[in-house]
Amino acid sequence: MTFDPIPSRARFDELSVRVAAPGAGAGRALGLAVTATGDVPSGVPLDRAALTEWGFRGAVGETLILPREGGAVIVTGVGDEPSEASLRDAAAAFARAAGRDDVLTTDLAGAGVSVEASAQAVVEGILLGRYRYDALKSDPSTVPVREIVLLVDDASADDARRGADRGVVLARAASLSRDLASAPAGHLTAPDLADIAVWLAGEHGLDIEVFDEDALVEMGCGGLLGVNAGSVIEPRMIVIRYVPSSEPTGHLGLVGKGITYDSGGISLKPSNAMHAAMKMDMSGAGAVLAAMTALADLEVPVAVSAYLACTDNMPSGSATKLGDVLTSRSGRTIEVVNTDAEGRLVMADAIALANEDGVDAIVDIATLTGAALAALGMLTAAVIGNDDSLLDLVEAAAERTDEQVWRMPLDRRYRKQLDSEVADIKNLGGEYAGAITAALFLAEWVGDTPWAHLDIAGTMRSEGDDAWRTKGATGFGARLLLEVASTFAAAR
Repeated sequence: MTFDPIPSRARFDELSVRVAAPGAGAGRALGLAVTATGDVPSGVPLDRAALTEWGFRGAVGETLILPREGGAVIVTGVGDEPSEASLRDAAAAFARAAGRDDVLTTDLAGAGVSVEASAQAVVEGILLGRYRYDALKSDPSTVPVREIVLLVDDASADDARRGADRGVVLARAASLSRDLASAPAGHLTAPDLADIAVWLAGEHGLDIEVFDEDALVEMGCGGLLGVNAGSVIEPRMIVIRYVPSSEPTGHLGLVGKGITYDSGGISLKPSNAMHAAMKMDMSGAGAVLAAMTALADLEVPVAVSAYLACTDNMPSGSATKLGDVLTSRSGRTIEVVNTDAEGRLVMADAIALANEDGVDAIVDIATLTGAALAALGMLTAAVIGNDDSLLDLVEAAAERTDEQVWRMPLDRRYRKQLDSEVADIKNLGGEYAGAITAALFLAEWVGDTPWAHLDIAGTMRSEGDDAWRTKGATGFGARLLLEVASTFAAAR
């Protein structure tokens, strides 16, 4: 079997989305939106009382399959007051209920929300809800979606097409991010990730530089090199640049943690389920790379530079030891008191490079701390930063994409926990406030640049199918970052 590291790409190449008038001929699977109250659409062969008798209440994501000639009507609940988020979730449920069909027809677009916004949400929901990672299966278990037909009035057709086109781009980016996070560490090393980035940059008109181990030594990227010290595989720093066709309205820096496998290093992790998921410790870098591939398609008006710090973190005779001191790109020294707090070490070098490039703001994304997972669970990422306007922008993007975030304080009273007796700073604080002290560590390299930090340790994966999230890697952050870039403007 030839391994394809981004198997979803072929499916998007073969996908078509079209808009048709209500009543047009449908394929085997016809999804009809039904609210929790009010009239039942005429195409549903049961009235409200009968639906209730069958246990269907119209809650978001609830489905009921009713046979019809040539296929089935899949009654799909959208709740009392449909929103973009509820329509995305309903569309995902519809797509899974119609899991054996490759042509999906639905009237979900326009169900109580503007047609353009709802068409985008519905297309995202269908494509993300049906996602499965099957690159290494000899017999894939999922039928790819080949065509989506959105049933809307002729007067709204153009709005629906615009929304659907944007939905395809965002779903493609999230699926690419999922592909990269799902790939086993032995199939996706730091050099492999760099090779994929070079190929994708060529496909999407992006400039790219890849720095290998020798270059990183010359550049003084001691954080990344220190984490890589125990590995037999070279690290990579990947820098990707997008420039819009018109004069940029700002310059945004995106920084992604790219730990392709995190054993914990000398501070070895326990061999539990979380250890097995550490191939996903590069989810931040995957989200950034995926977002970069969609900027031109969305005609993002700002310049965007991405910095992906990539390596695995392994124990060996050459690995960084507890008590070792590393010298980062900026010249600041770091005492390593726990080698499993490695993400912040590689990101310190990447953030320093972003500042050297003079970006107007930095958004970083990383599977950084178990503390964020413990505090917020698997549905909400922590966001911390030094600039309220940028944090507001991130929160608004999270609202639009339903990639939930919760703002935590950058409480500098905890900074003393990072004081070191032998270096400028330690890489780990005390027992408590771990997500905050990790952000405070990064803040040392950010300086005065407006900055927002996304800790996605909890949201990188889902334990089961849940609305638009499918079991496994979620691709969290790819769509959020695209929304941030689309709305970012530098302060003047």
